[in-house]
Amino acid sequence: MTETTQITLLDGGMGRELLRMGAPFQQPEWSALALLEGPDFVRRAHAAFIAAGAEIITTNSYAVVPYHIGDARFAARGQELADLAGRLARQAVTESGKAVRVAGSLPPLFGSYRPDLFNAAQAQDLLKPLIAGLKPHVDFWLAETQSALDEAREVAKGLKGDSKPLWLSFTLQDEHPDPAIPRLRSGETVVEAAKLAHELGAATLLFNCSQPEVMGNAIDVARAELKRLGSSIKVGCYANAFPPRNEEEEANGTLSDIRADLDPKGYLAFAKDWQQRGAEIIGGCCGIGPEHIAALKEKLA
Repeated sequence: MTETTQITLLDGGMGRELLRMGAPFQQPEWSALALLEGPDFVRRAHAAFIAAGAEIITTNSYAVVPYHIGDARFAARGQELADLAGRLARQAVTESGKAVRVAGSLPPLFGSYRPDLFNAAQAQDLLKPLIAGLKPHVDFWLAETQSALDEAREVAKGLKGDSKPLWLSFTLQDEHPDPAIPRLRSGETVVEAAKLAHELGAATLLFNCSQPEVMGNAIDVARAELKRLGSSIKVGCYANAFPPRNEEEEANGTLSDIRADLDPKGYLAFAKDWQQRGAEIIGGCCGIGPEHIAALKEKLA
């Protein structure tokens, strides 16, 4: 792959964009609060990413889980909120008049960065309302910020029989990474993640919600393993702008600082490297806004 490789652009981080716009935003609801109290902010955020050049936008369903909105609210309104997230994304695409796809976000069910909290016995009960609410509106499924292989396995189980493509996106260890053996936050390897993506018939393997510095090696290792397997799965990433997060911290558990060096120019430098390594899908996660996507659109796509 070379710099001329065609890149498909994802959007950026919804939560921080909502906060920047002045949408209803607080812990623990995070980006779900805008669905509850100011849904038009969500539509406008999607529109901003589309205007910046995103070819895929992701539904604002990441925080529609009990960890963020509570058990009772999720039981009563989980499917309704997932449906709303899907409808708002689809509305933004329709209004844009552009050929933008909608990814249905299937998030970590028991808290981001916490493979130790994952409970397979409860996973299907949480996935069902999310899938049912999103399904009428999305073009494919994006299981994102998956910290462990078992999380992805449960998503595939919940989608069994569904005809929409599945994209898997794993979050990586930020602290003291071994360049030769990049790992998920569970300690499982990127090689194992690539094997699982192939086994599950995923259309795309991504890495997200991790430092941009750790993405390049993961792309290299994943592509090499998929080539060995004879797989045509596409590889890409969308990094966050957080300082390094250790294993005791949770994504979106607190309002984290944003790195000053990851302005659009700084992020673009990383994205150019990912493209040269063979990444075909690039976007941004927490702290990466429309201005970053516009820079990628101008220089990469």
